Amino acid sequence: MKNFHRFLESTLLRSTMTGQEVDQLVKDAIQEQFVGVCVPPFWLKKVKREIKDEDIQLVTVIGFPLGYSDTASKVFETKEAIKQGADELDLVWSQTAFHSGMNWPKIEIAQIAKICHEEERVLKVIIETANLNESQIKEACLICQDAGADFVKTSTGFATRGASIEDILSMRTILSSHVGIKASGGIKTLDFAIELIQAGADRIGTSGAKQLMDAWRKRFS
Repeated sequence: MKNFHRFLESTLLRSTMTGQEVDQLVKDAIQEQFVGVCVPPFWLKKVKREIKDEDIQLVTVIGFPLGYSDTASKVFETKEAIKQGADELDLVWSQTAFHSGMNWPKIEIAQIAKICHEEERVLKVIIETANLNESQIKEACLICQDAGADFVKTSTGFATRGASIEDILSMRTILSSHVGIKASGGIKTLDFAIELIQAGADRIGTSGAKQLMDAWRKRFS
């Protein structure tokens, strides 16, 4: 686990977040060399300027946090986010369409995946595992994979719970090896983060990335 910091995507998505907190997020990310920082679209330009040429992915969210905006709006958000410097897009899929038994989630993801890949950007799809049973999680993963997602992500952090070990194990058994898994939501302790990685998570999205690194150093250095 020597490269633990490269699993961590330092996240700040609270509606009441401040510019000072954004500054601290960037400072910590540069110091720790996290794999990425995830911020709302509003802050993309500022963060892009500040991370400059650092090996840190600039991540933002699309259709966040409920995913029920129409596809045209999500497409517009995606294009704007790419213009403003986003390297990776975390799309909340259409939960309402999925729970209605519609094929639309796959169509929507495919449209946005095409935009991202034409611009050499990475698409992660948030399926909100808190609202799915195990069978639905596996079905959701296949939809995302077939539609061209690069990662499937567990949670927005705004649902009744975040990632679980069981979620990650289910997702890893169904997804091809070329599709990554981002665990997010409620990841506050080093032990939990390590367990998620061991279960198959390729990324850990957390608002406590700095604290996790401090705990890692205390234990392993």
